[in-house]
Formats: sequence, C-alpha cells, structure tokens
Amino acid sequence: MSRKEVYKEMEETFGLVPGFFKLVPDSSLRLEWDLFKRVQMEEGPIPNKYRELIGVAVSAVTRCRYCAVFHTEVAKLNGATDAEIEDAVHFAKSQAGWSTYINGMQVDYDQFRNEVVQACDHIRRNMGEAA
Repeated sequence: MSRKEVYKEMEETFGLVPGFFKLVPDSSLRLEWDLFKRVQMEEGPIPNKYRELIGVAVSAVTRCRYCAVFHTEVAKLNGATDAEIEDAVHFAKSQAGWSTYINGMQVDYDQFRNEVVQACDHIRRNMGEAA
C-alpha cells in the first residue's frame, strides 16, 4: 500500500493525517499504521475504555504529555468519565509511590510475594463465607 493510500485511510478514520505519521519512513508506514489500528483502535480482550484508562495511568507515570492527551481524549471517546480518568491517575500515583518506597527500602521480594499471596487467599476465603 502506498503512502497516498495509507493517508487516505487515515483521513477516512480521523478526518486528517496526524503529523507524527508524516514523520514515519515509507518503508514502515503501512506496518506502523496497521499496528496502530490494531493496538489503539480495535476491540481486544480488555474493552477499549479500560485499555485507554490504563494508557492514561501509564502516561501519567511516564510523564509523557503526548500520551496523556491522546489516551485521555480517546478514553473519553470510549465513554470514560472525568471521575474514572482521575481514579486511573490516582491509582497510578499510588502504585508508583509504593513501588518507589518498597524498592528504595529493599524489601525482601520473597517475603513480600508470600505476604501478598497469603493476604489474597485470606480475602478469597472471607469472600466465600460472605456469599
């Protein structure tokens, strides 16, 4: 597929050819466009709304302002509310903070893993009793 044909698909999809795609060399433009459509737009095992909320969280942790704009707007396109977007960012902040703390304190990995499994087993048992 030629650059012109790929651009035509993009224009049909977005109403424009995004500038960042214009930077992609001819040799890989089709591959990049096909991968972008598959990963960013097609439905997968995780519904698009939730994939985009994951993208919002990852972009917050990696501090990529391009990704933050993209995933926030596409999450909204897929039905995410402002509260869900805020929750995704808050979750990312919490996870990144605990990761920093636990790694910095050099918590014993095997002990940590065993405690997580033990706690989840306990919660599962209690969930079964509540049913």
